[in-house]
Amino acid sequence: QLDLVESGGGLVQPGGSLRLSCSASSFTVDYYAIGWFRQAPGKEREVVFCMSVNGGVTTYVDSVKGRFTVSRDPAKHTAYLQMNSLKPDDTGVYYCAAAPVSGWDCTDVLSRYDFWGQGTQVTVSS
Repeated sequence: QLDLVESGGGLVQPGGSLRLSCSASSFTVDYYAIGWFRQAPGKEREVVFCMSVNGGVTTYVDSVKGRFTVSRDPAKHTAYLQMNSLKPDDTGVYYCAAAPVSGWDCTDVLSRYDFWGQGTQVTVSS
C-alpha cells in the first residue's frame, strides 16, 4: 500500500548531498515511526534508519554514520533524510515507510511497516 510520497532523489557526484522528503497524503506521519530503506541494484532492501515518534533514531547501516541524518518537521508533517558525502555505494532506490509503533519504539522488521512510499532513485556517479 503506497500512502507516502517521497521526493528529492537524483543524480549527484561523489561527495555531494541530497535531501529526501517523505510525507503522507491521507494521514500524518507524526504518529508513526518512520523507516528509511534502500535497495541497491541486485540486492535486497535494507533498513538504514528508524526514527521513533519521539525522535529517537536507530541507525542500522554503519557506513552511513556521520554522513546521513534523519529528522522530522512537525509543522510540515514531513520526515527527511539528509545525505552528505555521498559515495557510489550509496546508489539505489530509497524508500520511506511508516510503522504504527509509538513512543520511543522502532523496528527494522519490514513487515511491521504498513505504509510505503514509491521509492526515489539516488545515483552517485561522476
